[in-house]
Amino acid sequence: MRLYFFSILIIAAVAGCQINDKKSGNNKTDKEQAAILKDSANYTTIQWLDSTHKDFGKIAEGQKLDVAFRFKNTGSKPLVITRVQPSCGCTVAEQPNEPVAPGKESIIKAFFNSEGRVGVNHKTLFVYANTKGTSTSELKFEVEVEKKKW
Repeated sequence: MRLYFFSILIIAAVAGCQINDKKSGNNKTDKEQAAILKDSANYTTIQWLDSTHKDFGKIAEGQKLDVAFRFKNTGSKPLVITRVQPSCGCTVAEQPNEPVAPGKESIIKAFFNSEGRVGVNHKTLFVYANTKGTSTSELKFEVEVEKKKW
Protein backbone atom coordinates (compact mmCIF):
# COMPACT_ATOMS: atom_id res chain seq x y z
CA MET A 1 0.00 0.00 0.00
CA ARG A 2 2.81 2.40 0.85
CA LEU A 3 4.56 1.62 -2.41
CA TYR A 4 1.34 2.31 -4.31
CA PHE A 5 0.83 5.65 -2.53
CA PHE A 6 4.47 6.65 -3.06
CA SER A 7 4.23 5.78 -6.78
CA ILE A 8 1.11 7.92 -7.19
CA LEU A 9 2.84 10.79 -5.38
CA ILE A 10 5.88 10.63 -7.71
CA ILE A 11 3.68 10.51 -10.82
CA ALA A 12 1.70 13.54 -9.62
CA ALA A 13 4.89 15.52 -8.96
CA VAL A 14 6.33 14.75 -12.40
CA ALA A 15 3.03 15.58 -14.11
CA GLY A 16 2.86 18.89 -12.24
CA CYS A 17 6.31 19.90 -13.44
CA GLN A 18 5.45 18.96 -17.04
CA ILE A 19 2.24 20.99 -16.92
CA ASN A 20 4.22 23.90 -15.50
CA ASP A 21 6.62 23.74 -18.47
CA LYS A 22 3.69 24.08 -20.88
CA LYS A 23 2.29 27.08 -18.99
CA SER A 24 5.58 29.00 -18.98
CA GLY A 25 5.02 30.33 -22.50
CA ASN A 26 8.43 29.16 -23.67
CA ASN A 27 8.16 28.71 -27.44
CA LYS A 28 11.78 27.73 -28.09
CA THR A 29 12.52 24.15 -29.06
CA ASP A 30 15.13 22.17 -27.17
CA LYS A 31 17.47 22.50 -30.19
CA GLU A 32 17.08 26.30 -30.26
CA GLN A 33 17.72 26.51 -26.51
CA ALA A 34 20.84 24.37 -26.78
CA ALA A 35 22.20 26.45 -29.68
CA ILE A 36 21.76 29.70 -27.73
CA LEU A 37 23.47 28.31 -24.64
CA LYS A 38 26.43 26.83 -26.59
CA ASP A 39 27.34 29.90 -28.67
CA SER A 40 30.13 31.39 -26.53
CA ALA A 41 30.49 34.36 -28.91
CA ASN A 42 27.14 35.59 -27.58
CA TYR A 43 27.74 35.07 -23.85
CA THR A 44 27.01 37.98 -21.56
CA THR A 45 26.86 38.70 -17.85
CA ILE A 46 23.96 39.11 -15.47
CA GLN A 47 23.63 41.01 -12.21
CA TRP A 48 20.83 40.09 -9.83
CA LEU A 49 19.54 43.39 -8.44
CA ASP A 50 17.67 41.72 -5.60
CA SER A 51 18.89 38.89 -3.44
CA THR A 52 18.85 35.48 -5.11
CA HIS A 53 17.33 34.12 -1.89
CA LYS A 54 14.14 35.57 -0.40
CA ASP A 55 12.27 34.70 2.79
CA PHE A 56 8.59 35.66 2.65
CA GLY A 57 7.78 34.72 6.24
CA LYS A 58 4.32 33.30 6.92
CA ILE A 59 1.24 33.17 4.73
CA ALA A 60 -2.13 31.46 5.12
CA GLU A 61 -2.79 28.18 3.33
CA GLY A 62 -4.53 28.82 0.02
CA GLN A 63 -2.93 32.22 -0.47
CA LYS A 64 -1.11 32.78 -3.76
CA LEU A 65 2.34 34.33 -3.41
CA ASP A 66 3.85 36.54 -6.12
CA VAL A 67 7.64 36.38 -6.30
CA ALA A 68 9.89 38.61 -8.42
CA PHE A 69 13.63 38.67 -9.08
CA ARG A 70 15.03 41.74 -10.86
CA PHE A 71 18.18 41.53 -12.96
CA LYS A 72 20.35 43.60 -15.29
CA ASN A 73 22.29 42.60 -18.38
CA THR A 74 25.79 43.85 -17.47
CA GLY A 75 27.46 42.43 -20.57
CA SER A 76 27.87 43.64 -24.14
CA LYS A 77 25.60 41.08 -25.86
CA PRO A 78 21.83 40.60 -25.59
CA LEU A 79 20.85 38.40 -22.63
CA VAL A 80 18.58 35.54 -23.64
CA ILE A 81 16.67 33.69 -20.92
CA THR A 82 15.93 30.38 -22.63
CA ARG A 83 14.00 28.81 -19.76
CA VAL A 84 12.96 29.27 -16.14
CA GLN A 85 12.22 25.91 -14.50
CA PRO A 86 10.55 25.83 -11.06
CA SER A 87 11.51 22.99 -8.73
CA CYS A 88 7.91 21.74 -8.49
CA GLY A 89 4.43 22.10 -9.96
CA CYS A 90 3.14 24.35 -7.16
CA THR A 91 5.15 27.23 -8.65
CA VAL A 92 4.63 28.74 -12.11
CA ALA A 93 7.34 30.98 -13.57
CA GLU A 94 7.27 33.74 -16.16
CA GLN A 95 10.35 34.84 -18.06
CA PRO A 96 11.13 37.63 -20.51
CA ASN A 97 10.12 36.56 -24.01
CA GLU A 98 12.51 38.95 -25.71
CA PRO A 99 16.30 39.30 -25.29
CA VAL A 100 17.37 41.88 -22.71
CA ALA A 101 19.65 44.50 -24.30
CA PRO A 102 23.02 45.34 -22.72
CA GLY A 103 22.55 47.74 -19.79
CA LYS A 104 18.81 47.08 -19.54
CA GLU A 105 16.86 45.54 -16.65
CA SER A 106 14.11 42.97 -16.59
CA ILE A 107 12.31 40.68 -14.18
CA ILE A 108 11.56 37.02 -13.62
CA LYS A 109 8.22 36.42 -11.92
CA ALA A 110 6.89 33.34 -10.19
CA PHE A 111 3.60 32.47 -8.57
CA PHE A 112 3.45 30.01 -5.66
CA ASN A 113 0.18 28.25 -4.80
CA SER A 114 0.17 27.44 -1.08
CA GLU A 115 -2.93 25.22 -1.18
CA GLY A 116 -2.04 21.94 0.55
CA ARG A 117 1.52 23.11 1.30
CA VAL A 118 1.35 23.58 5.10
CA GLY A 119 4.79 23.99 6.69
CA VAL A 120 8.05 25.51 5.53
CA ASN A 121 8.47 25.47 1.76
CA HIS A 122 11.85 25.91 0.04
CA LYS A 123 11.48 26.53 -3.70
CA THR A 124 14.04 27.04 -6.46
CA LEU A 125 13.79 28.58 -9.92
CA PHE A 126 16.46 27.33 -12.32
CA VAL A 127 17.25 30.08 -14.84
CA TYR A 128 18.94 29.06 -18.10
CA ALA A 129 20.59 31.88 -20.06
CA ASN A 130 23.55 32.72 -22.31
CA THR A 131 25.73 33.82 -19.39
CA LYS A 132 29.50 33.49 -18.97
CA GLY A 133 30.83 30.96 -16.51
CA THR A 134 27.65 28.97 -16.14
CA SER A 135 24.43 28.99 -18.11
CA THR A 136 22.33 28.27 -15.01
CA SER A 137 21.42 30.51 -12.09
CA GLU A 138 19.39 29.44 -9.07
CA LEU A 139 16.84 31.74 -7.49
CA LYS A 140 15.48 30.53 -4.16
CA PHE A 141 12.63 31.54 -1.94
CA GLU A 142 11.05 30.17 1.18
CA VAL A 143 7.74 30.67 2.84
CA GLU A 144 5.98 29.13 5.81
CA VAL A 145 2.40 28.18 5.08
CA GLU A 146 0.09 28.15 8.09
CA LYS A 147 -2.88 25.81 8.19
CA LYS A 148 -6.27 27.33 7.46
CA LYS A 149 -8.23 28.34 10.53
CA TRP A 150 -11.87 27.42 10.24
